[in-house]
Amino acid sequence: MTYHVPVLLEEVVDLLGPQPGDVAVDLTLGGGGYAQAILGKLGAGGKLIGIDQDEDALAQAGRRLGGYPGFAAVKGNFGDFSELLDERAVGEVNRCVLDLGVSSHQPDRLERGFSFRGDAPLDMRMDRDAAGTAAGLLAGAEWEELVRILREYGEERYAPSIARAVVREREKAPIETTGQLVRIIEGAVPAAARRGPIHPATRTFQALRIAVNRELEQLDRAIPQIVDRLAPGGRLAVVAYHSLEDRIVKEKLLSYSGRCVCPREFPVCRCNPVRVLDIVTRKPVRPGPEEVERNPRSRSARLRVAERVGRNN
Repeated sequence: MTYHVPVLLEEVVDLLGPQPGDVAVDLTLGGGGYAQAILGKLGAGGKLIGIDQDEDALAQAGRRLGGYPGFAAVKGNFGDFSELLDERAVGEVNRCVLDLGVSSHQPDRLERGFSFRGDAPLDMRMDRDAAGTAAGLLAGAEWEELVRILREYGEERYAPSIARAVVREREKAPIETTGQLVRIIEGAVPAAARRGPIHPATRTFQALRIAVNRELEQLDRAIPQIVDRLAPGGRLAVVAYHSLEDRIVKEKLLSYSGRCVCPREFPVCRCNPVRVLDIVTRKPVRPGPEEVERNPRSRSARLRVAERVGRNN
């Protein structure tokens, strides 16, 4: 079974530049595609720690990578990066990769509740031991909060009407399945939106997934921890798919690059930038047409890479 097709695989490995003996971390292990390619460059003395909160991913990666003596799988969230390394007495690392996409198997397995193409429990948790499902969010959030989530995380133009329909329908019966939610969305948007090339539930499901898993919050927490752990000359590669994710990555990396990130209206710089990183990719690397044709889910991917400068800078 193909668990997940790694996006921009050659570009990620090339720009990361793993070397024999490096300590590497794949913060979103998935099926182990990036990890396997990186492990092939590390040699007998290298080590790769693969972090994932999804037990299905860890099991699949374990089967795929169990033959590499330097591989270790860790259950956890990348937002707890430093804590997870401390638990394993790992200090500085040389290479980190963070793929912010949903593993292909998650929407493909209807019982996980990520997909609107079927009827299944409305779950959407990447870590099935975590509290709070999408059904629970829909049951408890006020109308204003639902509108914010749909607008901010899904860029959904019909957020107010969808949120209003959710509030109205949950008063009649709990919204517990993906099929129920799809029908509510389809009834809340104009007919033209139902006939468009993008399924009308796409943005709502994306927004709920991001909210349930606190994806942007975890990303915001993770990058400073990664930068702090990178050895001089170490590199971080991040693949983002959503404009909000990519904006966080871009702004975080720039804030460590020594460039002022104050608003333009400020007469003088107040952020006191310190150069900790060099930006390797001045513009994000995008997949080419051949990759998009092979893997349509890659079409929105943007790869950014940065390198840690010396500790005395």
